[in-house]
Amino acid sequence: MAMGNDSSVTEFILTGLTNQPELQLPLFFLFLVNYITTVVGNLSLMSLICWNSNLQTPMYFFLFNLSFIDLCYSFVFTPKTLMSFVLEKNVISFTGCMTQLFFICLFVNSECYLLTAMAYDRYVAICQPLLYMVIMSPVTCSLMMFGSYVMGFVAAIVHTGFMIRLSFCDSNIINHYMCDIFPLLQLSCSSTYANELVCSVFVSTVVLASSFLILTSYALILFNIIQLSSGKGLCKAMSTCSSHIMTVVLFYGFGMLTHIKTSSDESVNQGKFFCLLCTFLMPLLNPFIYSLRNKDVKLALKRTLRRLTVSEPLGLP
Repeated sequence: MAMGNDSSVTEFILTGLTNQPELQLPLFFLFLVNYITTVVGNLSLMSLICWNSNLQTPMYFFLFNLSFIDLCYSFVFTPKTLMSFVLEKNVISFTGCMTQLFFICLFVNSECYLLTAMAYDRYVAICQPLLYMVIMSPVTCSLMMFGSYVMGFVAAIVHTGFMIRLSFCDSNIINHYMCDIFPLLQLSCSSTYANELVCSVFVSTVVLASSFLILTSYALILFNIIQLSSGKGLCKAMSTCSSHIMTVVLFYGFGMLTHIKTSSDESVNQGKFFCLLCTFLMPLLNPFIYSLRNKDVKLALKRTLRRLTVSEPLGLP
């Protein structure tokens, strides 16, 4: 068996989002528009950050990586999901399924650590403004970003490695539109205790650690604002942090709802629905969340469009 698995299953069948034929074509076009918008939105934001010198700051360095992760994350499962709407049988090989699982774990975990790094960046910007460029130096930002990818890679290796050791010898039908951990565990005909333990430890560690650091950062920001007793300072802090807070709430909120496990079929479908919001909606919304409420990004967009129109060089004041 490929990748060292000794089970008899060589491929899986993904049930997809719905088994109603009349919905397949409308859903295909809906998710195609979603994917195109996601790609255009994230690539546009990444391009703006690269082309405009006023966006060459730690905050936008992390935002560039957030868009990059969302773009890659969306690419992992969206093409396969789109194919499921037009193919009679949505089949994925065992190797392809494990590869998809690896990259899903990689990008989800990396985004958790990245959101934590962004919270620390906001804390330094508001509470230590005079030392901001010293503390958040290019080396520090690069190390934080590198650490996010490394931690995501470690989590992906562990989850995928423990999944490969399982045997799949009965049903090969995954009640999902992608190869996620829990739907795969339900199909295994061997003990999944070690997998569930590892998953619980990793998820608890990542979620609790990142949540604690994010909440601590914002608690210190709030304490600093209260000390200043300035309405202007509060408005500035809120405008600086509101986009990140909204992203964190949506990311962790959808993630928690997705992984609430119960045994009924209705709850499985609800979990699939919340997973749908997390996987398709978040990569779509993030560029708009950080663009529509951000004066620097809107100014950079206008400047870029003007320079492209008159053929002026980019990146200059």
